[in-house]
Amino acid sequence: MLKRPEPVECEPLTRIQHNLLARSERRLLNHLCANAPAWVTPDKLTTLGVIGAVVTFLGYVLSNFSPAWLMLAIVGYAVQWFGDSMDGSLARFRKIERPRFGYFIDHSCDGLTTLLILAGIGFSPYVRLDVALIALGGYLLLSIHAYLAARVLGELKLSYLNAGPTELRFALIAMTIAMMALGEHPGLFGPVSGFDLLVGGVGIALMSLFVIQTLVTARRLAALEPTPPPRT
Repeated sequence: MLKRPEPVECEPLTRIQHNLLARSERRLLNHLCANAPAWVTPDKLTTLGVIGAVVTFLGYVLSNFSPAWLMLAIVGYAVQWFGDSMDGSLARFRKIERPRFGYFIDHSCDGLTTLLILAGIGFSPYVRLDVALIALGGYLLLSIHAYLAARVLGELKLSYLNAGPTELRFALIAMTIAMMALGEHPGLFGPVSGFDLLVGGVGIALMSLFVIQTLVTARRLAALEPTPPPRT
């Protein structure tokens, strides 16, 4: 008979969040958590966040038929923000956290939703798929750094350069509105549009930030764990 595995202690993480909208967002989330009905649970909110990303994906893909479908992508961003921001907040508000399960599911869903959103952008008529994949690679690299730092430093960094997921959603919504207003414009670089330059530039910036943050974290770890002297 197989033995049930013993529970593993999960060390609490220090959440580091210095994005511009953090305080205003926290006040709003606290208000929403205090007024959330009992049937609303963190797991349902996590599912809702993924559904929002699917809606955003469909909005971008369907914009191949009409730019009006981009409004669906914007609605998806709002739904995704609500589900993604509220699930952990509600669990902490009600003191029903499941640290290991919540951390695993939340960040697994983050990877899936990021893939859906950027794939949708790449399948739209406004941004090339290869450019969207550059942005996806940059975001996932920075996410990997955050998850590794959580393991080796006990710090979960939720924002970089005073920007976090909420600011990024606002930037993507603004870009989507610009798509609706400007339409498809190749620009001055042949098949490369201004939207390609924007999305690709963000991807390169994220990759650069990953390299910088990796070097900074490696230096911190080297100071904490200096190279031992050779054995004689």
